[in-house]
Amino acid sequence: MNTPSDATDTVSSTSGYWNSDIAPIPLTARRWGMRDMASLWVAMAACVPTYMLASSLIQGGMNWWQAVLTVFLGNVVVLVPILLNAHAGTKYGIPFPVYCRAAFGLRGANVPAMLRALVACGWFGIQTWIGGWAIYKILELYIPGWSGLEHLPVVGISTPQLVCFLSFWGVNLFVVYRGIDSIRLLLRIKAPLLIALGLALLAWAYQNAGGFGPILSQPSKFVDGGEKAGQFWAVFFPSLTACVGFWATLSLNIPDFSRYAHSQRDQIVGQAVGLPASMALYSFIGVAVTSATVVIYGNAIWDPVEVLAKTPNVTLHVIGLFSLCLATLATNLAANVVGPANDFANLWPRRISFRTGGLITGVIGVLIQPWRLVQDPSGYIFTWLIAYSSLLGSVGGILIADYFVLRKTRLCLNGLYQKDGPYWYSGGFHRTALVALALGVAPCIPGFLGTIGVVDVSLFWTELYHYAWFLSFAISAVVYALVGRSGERRD
Repeated sequence: MNTPSDATDTVSSTSGYWNSDIAPIPLTARRWGMRDMASLWVAMAACVPTYMLASSLIQGGMNWWQAVLTVFLGNVVVLVPILLNAHAGTKYGIPFPVYCRAAFGLRGANVPAMLRALVACGWFGIQTWIGGWAIYKILELYIPGWSGLEHLPVVGISTPQLVCFLSFWGVNLFVVYRGIDSIRLLLRIKAPLLIALGLALLAWAYQNAGGFGPILSQPSKFVDGGEKAGQFWAVFFPSLTACVGFWATLSLNIPDFSRYAHSQRDQIVGQAVGLPASMALYSFIGVAVTSATVVIYGNAIWDPVEVLAKTPNVTLHVIGLFSLCLATLATNLAANVVGPANDFANLWPRRISFRTGGLITGVIGVLIQPWRLVQDPSGYIFTWLIAYSSLLGSVGGILIADYFVLRKTRLCLNGLYQKDGPYWYSGGFHRTALVALALGVAPCIPGFLGTIGVVDVSLFWTELYHYAWFLSFAISAVVYALVGRSGERRD
């Protein structure tokens, strides 16, 4: 089906579960074509965490091509639920929390929405800190006295660091205030620019190192006689799960973007072209440039901000600063603000708008003090946030089972906004969905707590958790589909 539905005029604006930001987008207002959907993923993939993603896999024993291939395959896997969940957004023009209402109930939809919003607020704070840190590191080269300033009490960072962080934070919120079309324009500008700049950085590394350096010639540790001989698959599957978890949250709230797409073809082809290849390319750039830093500087530097700060070229500083800030800004807004802004709006539609939801996200992003969290990025970014994201496979399983298996993509659009309608269930909550969610997540919880260091668990739970996203997705989808077929009311 290439033509989305345009039954938006049947939706009542008098409902307490409606506001103009979460209302269906009519066909006449959908301006996102194939290029925009591809640009969305190219722009989001070009960020510092993507640049550093393959590093953890190489440290785990893979060689460079095994690491990049794992990143590519992980994104091919997560592309499937992304395209499936995007379908409802394009067909009905609805955002993620409204899409959840069909499966979870009008009130119950706040459960998956808040689960998704929580991790987005964490990512928002971290990405905002990265953008502010890039500004600080470049300015510090020209104001060296900053490095000797004492940290502020309670806050734990210096005044210039705080000012740079809040400045970048303010730019994020300004774009949110301008609305979704400003974000679309930003993504369109960033995507081709970042491809060109990424390739330019690759050329710089190759030229200055006389090649790409030792990391690209480093053999896998899994070969015969290697440090981890015969252990490749034991490392590959947990790594694949982590790569899936990298965009697990976006695989849920992708309707927040696909609702603006002209057609199903635009969203499907655009995303398929934009996501896996971009992630693989930027992961490779990170690996290759880091490999070159071993030759140029004598040690591996995985942080592109640190690489930039070490170069003596003023022009490169300015271009690099602009590029990093633009990359971080576009990724942050698309991946970490649009979704939670709609999620918070869904909590209280009459009082919370998209802009207010974005402000709430921004305030939480400051309160979590992200500079403390990124002191150990391997522990927080690549363990906690991606670990948490893996648990959200359960939500995806329920949504896809409900929309495709039970409803055959048919929704009552007005009912999604109507109290006591077809999706009201029991007091606004659908117990089957909540039970399926709990059953899907339950087997993964012990391994999750062990992974983030809260409790000690046996090897069985840790090994089981390596497949968390796949496991939670499958259990919840099967439970929900079976119970639904056995007698739940459907439209």
